[in-house]
Amino acid sequence: MAQKRSVYTSFVILDAQSVKNTDPAESSGYDGGKKVSGIKRHLAVDINGLPMAVHVTTANVSERDGANALLALNKSQFDLVQRVMADGGYTGNNFAQSVQAMINAEVIIAKQSDLRHGQVTPQRWVIERSFSGRCKGDGLQPVGRWY
Repeated sequence: MAQKRSVYTSFVILDAQSVKNTDPAESSGYDGGKKVSGIKRHLAVDINGLPMAVHVTTANVSERDGANALLALNKSQFDLVQRVMADGGYTGNNFAQSVQAMINAEVIIAKQSDLRHGQVTPQRWVIERSFSGRCKGDGLQPVGRWY
C-alpha cells in the first residue's frame, strides 16, 4: 500500500519579485537592486508551487521585511511548516531567528554559488515557475494582472 502524504505542507519556499507599476507614486517604491520602480510581490508556495500566501508591498521594502510581514499576516497557514527555503536575499541571523520565533521553522538558504558549481536545488525553481504564471506543460496562461 502506498504511503499517503499529508494535505498540509511542512516545506515552504519564499521569494519576492519587483515589478513596474503605473499607479500613483504613493503606491510604488524603488528597488535599487533590480532598478525597478513599482511594487514587490512576496510569495510563499508549497513544494508543488501552489501559493500559500501572497503579500504586496512597495518595491523599496526588503525581501526579509516583506517575508516577515507575509508570515506574520498569514501565521495560521504555516502551523505545520518545519522548513522554509529562500534565496540569498534572505540571508541573515535576524531573519532566521524571526522565522523561528514566528512559525517555529528552520530557514534554508539556497546559495547562488551552488548554481555555479553545477548543484541546482530543484525546489528553488518551483517558486520561479509560480511567478511566471505557468507550469511547464500544463497549458496555463497568466490571467490579467497578477497583483
